[in-house]
Amino acid sequence: MALPEPPPTGTAMLPQGALAGRVALVTGGGSGLGLAISVELSRAGAAVAIASRDPERRRRGLEAVGEVGGKAIQLELDVRQTGSYAEVFDAVEAELGLVDLLVNNAAANFYAPAEAVTPKGYATLVERILTPAYFLSTEMARRLLAQRQAGAIVNVVSAPGITGGPGVAANAAAKAGVINLTKSLAAEWARDGIRVNAAAPGLFPHGDDDPMTRAGRVAFRDGVEATTVAGRVGRPHEFAWLVAYLCSPYAAYLTGQTISLDGGQSLPARIDAGPLIPIRDQIAAMGR
Repeated sequence: MALPEPPPTGTAMLPQGALAGRVALVTGGGSGLGLAISVELSRAGAAVAIASRDPERRRRGLEAVGEVGGKAIQLELDVRQTGSYAEVFDAVEAELGLVDLLVNNAAANFYAPAEAVTPKGYATLVERILTPAYFLSTEMARRLLAQRQAGAIVNVVSAPGITGGPGVAANAAAKAGVINLTKSLAAEWARDGIRVNAAAPGLFPHGDDDPMTRAGRVAFRDGVEATTVAGRVGRPHEFAWLVAYLCSPYAAYLTGQTISLDGGQSLPARIDAGPLIPIRDQIAAMGR
């Protein structure tokens, strides 16, 4: 028996209009968990700016928000181009108003033994995970501080960012940096009314995974009843509900925290030690 399934997709988690009048910028908001987040923020009443490099994913995001009767715009954003951040915020303000909700969701990952990661590969992860979280957050904060307006930031991190893990050392280090950044910014901006939290998803399969990640998740999912505490994988809209809650007035006293939504995946679940499969063998199997 597994953990119960959540209410179905389309069920409102927050009261109608809970985010009315708010303007949210979601990076990577047209695909995967970002798409689910864009939809749920919109369902709660926020106007959503969907930022992504990929025009097709931006189009899908607009369509999905439109299907729930929400208001959205799309903007091209390559998070590696920090010099474009001010222009992106200017564009959102011109169309929707001052951004007061930010979801730093866009990221990157690859599996490799630590000794095989090149300086370029390491730098790519940092510039697509930690650097955007810092400079998108500070860009929004400067604007809110100037207007003496409150806001909320949610950083999407990962379980290895909390615990560490083999095969993802560079990614985990960057995500751990975002978790620390979450605490630091929360402490710095609390008296300004800006809350900063992080959310760490467990296993949430979706159609936008890269091929290697998808292979690993499918292999894990196939044995999910036997290998996970929850006995099932997460549904993207469940994670989106968590992010919407963290953005909402119902989380007004919650800041500086990292919440792991993983169905207990990170908890010790066995009293015996199963056979260890070296990380290099695991990565090789994922590439089959």
